[in-house]
Amino acid sequence: MTVRTDRYQNAVTRYFEAWNAREPETLAKTVAEAWAPRGSYTDPLADVRGPEGITALIAAAQAQFPGFAFRLTGRVDGHHDTARFSWELVSEADGSAPVAGSDVITLDADDRILSVLGFLDRMPAGA
Repeated sequence: MTVRTDRYQNAVTRYFEAWNAREPETLAKTVAEAWAPRGSYTDPLADVRGPEGITALIAAAQAQFPGFAFRLTGRVDGHHDTARFSWELVSEADGSAPVAGSDVITLDADDRILSVLGFLDRMPAGA
């Protein structure tokens, strides 16, 4: 049995491209490329389905944290159709990272995201 470990890294790369896309057209395109049409995203603050819901969620996070970008921390680990990774939301102005978390993604046969289960490890008070 051949295991393609690059599929996890590639999926996570597309995931971050979506979260860091700032133009509405680019955001919609990157979400469509990263997620399966029936994909979902769930964390303690959100539970959305489909490309429109995911795009709206990302746009809302960007509006709440202007001038910030998501970045991978550590390595991507995966097996079967599941991968996990950690991330932080970093200020482009001063490098601070007030938000951090870990996500678990499930991929479909085309290596697009079927589901994201997000966990928030660090959040600023009142966010």
